[in-house]
Amino acid sequence: MPPRPTDLPAPDRTMPDGAAILERQRERESAARTYSRSFPIVPARAKGMTIVDTEGRRYLDCLSGAGTLALGHNHPVVLEAVQRTVGSGAPLHVLDLATPEKDEFTDALFATLPGDFADKARIHFCGPAGTDAVEAALKLMQTATGRRGVLGFTGAYHGMTAGALAASGGVGAKNPVPGIAADVTRLPFPYSYRCPFGVGGERGAQLSATYVERLLADPNGGVVPPAAMILEAVQGEGGAVPAPDGWLREMRRITAERGVPLIVDEVQTGVGRTGAFWAVEHSGIVPDAMVMSKAIGGSLPLAVIVYHEDYNEWLPGAHTGTFRGNTLAMATGTATLRYVAREGLVERAGAVGARMTERLEALRSELPVIGDVRGRGLMIGVELVDAEAEPDACGARPFAPELAAQIRDACLDRGLIVELGGRHDSTVRLLPPLVITDEQVEAVLDRLTDAIAAVTATHFRGVVA
Repeated sequence: MPPRPTDLPAPDRTMPDGAAILERQRERESAARTYSRSFPIVPARAKGMTIVDTEGRRYLDCLSGAGTLALGHNHPVVLEAVQRTVGSGAPLHVLDLATPEKDEFTDALFATLPGDFADKARIHFCGPAGTDAVEAALKLMQTATGRRGVLGFTGAYHGMTAGALAASGGVGAKNPVPGIAADVTRLPFPYSYRCPFGVGGERGAQLSATYVERLLADPNGGVVPPAAMILEAVQGEGGAVPAPDGWLREMRRITAERGVPLIVDEVQTGVGRTGAFWAVEHSGIVPDAMVMSKAIGGSLPLAVIVYHEDYNEWLPGAHTGTFRGNTLAMATGTATLRYVAREGLVERAGAVGARMTERLEALRSELPVIGDVRGRGLMIGVELVDAEAEPDACGARPFAPELAAQIRDACLDRGLIVELGGRHDSTVRLLPPLVITDEQVEAVLDRLTDAIAAVTATHFRGVVA
């Protein structure tokens, strides 16, 4: 159990009752709300990785705003940037006018990019969410190429607006929207544990690459030359599934040879989370465009695309948004980018993530409901399965969504916030802040292990001793 931060006061006794707040939320907010259903708590104070609710209960936050909080809650460098910017009298809203804060943010961001990408890059500030940046990237490539189609992947998640949703893999959200994915060709992502070709491992990735290349080369394959391919180097909402580096290099070769722009969605993987500042660095590929949001704003809303200057074909006003001039987010983003680079948090994310993954992998023999442990850096997935069912040809057992939900609830009871993702929401996802301490690492793993053991002891008697 990590020590309690001394600078995190307990909630005021006069604070409204948390249960009443939750009841009003249920009465007032839409049926589409998500996280509040999984976590029936009312956060009142937060610092680093710790959240305190209105009842005074403390939680370790392994969700981190779905990866937004690279430095955790209310980090001093973020708060200092907010206070400095507000105190300076800087305009907080200026559409897309140039400001000193925007100029400094662009400098800080470009300093983190691979040199051969940054040297000929342009940046476009989008609406404040990653999904708008995905829309902008798709629109840019459609404009530059004069084509319409998009190559997307199984398991992908790019957002909930029309184009981003169409390129995403989840069927549930698309079902009520007829024709939304008409221009998207779906390709097999190399998900080793549940390989789409039934072989897994390196061979499965090779088959995926071969399939993509032959499909695009086939004049009767049914794929009209597309405007772009979009992918994640590590699928986030898809269950923390990392793409093999060799496979990514093949996607880059295949698209480059055919003049198809490659868009890499770094919304969740960026700013050090995978053990590289940008996930593309692991494979060494240079995409034509990168989509960025979440952590680049230092916990405040900000989204951009960075792309090769050859695609700068837009006319003024081709993609706009009222809130693309978020001065505060640019200031906090600059502070976060520079702090992550200066303090070696990228390397630490890689080392700590490897240690956590190794320990979780070691639990598989002890807790057979853990079907797979995967990820990169501090982007980790633990897939829960029915341990009593027979494995398939690849060794994968059936999904266990009810078990996963019970484990998430058991974690919350133990003061640990984790969310689910992947197919059937059967994967526990760990996205701790990059500033997680060694003591907090042990607490997270202990609480998760205890939750899994407690739940499976009840549901799979005889499987766990």
